Amino acid sequence: MTNLRQDAWTKDEDAILAEVTLRHIREGSTQLVAFEEVGEKLTRTPAACGFRWNSLIRKQYDKAITEAKKVRKERNKRKVKPFASTIEHHSEEVLQMEHYNTVKNDKPLSLNEIILFLQQLQAEKPVSKNLEAENKALMLKLQNLKKENGTLKNKLTKVNKEYEAVQRDYQDVLQIMDRARKLVEVPVRN
Repeated sequence: MTNLRQDAWTKDEDAILAEVTLRHIREGSTQLVAFEEVGEKLTRTPAACGFRWNSLIRKQYDKAITEAKKVRKERNKRKVKPFASTIEHHSEEVLQMEHYNTVKNDKPLSLNEIILFLQQLQAEKPVSKNLEAENKALMLKLQNLKKENGTLKNKLTKVNKEYEAVQRDYQDVLQIMDRARKLVEVPVRN
């Protein structure tokens, strides 16, 4: 009778190791940080996680690693991006993860893999919320600037009308003074 080691890795733990490591690769973080995170989740040492990754799991996820590196490279190219493209890019990542979450033999996803994926989406939610908050703040600022612009345009129109009225009055005064001067200059004949 063969006894399994009590510290043997399960498929679910392998999946957690793969998902977290791939996420760190995609996000531009180091594998060491990924191993530390996995170690905390699975109560294993980062060294054990690194050994498991390099000795077995990495080989099963070659395509996913390549894709994660492409995603990281693409992210680095466009550090500042509009909110809509972030959503598009995130949707693409979801599709890529669905594709690569099935290991080489195209097995359906396990419940733990789905839970991991949803946890990863949940972890990325604050970034999305920050972008939404920033978007709302910018929209509010834009509305305030439009309102201020409208107020300033109205003031400018009013000032222009007043200026034109003053200009007309000034011309009228000049004409009256010109007539008065001409009247004074006319010699009085007896």
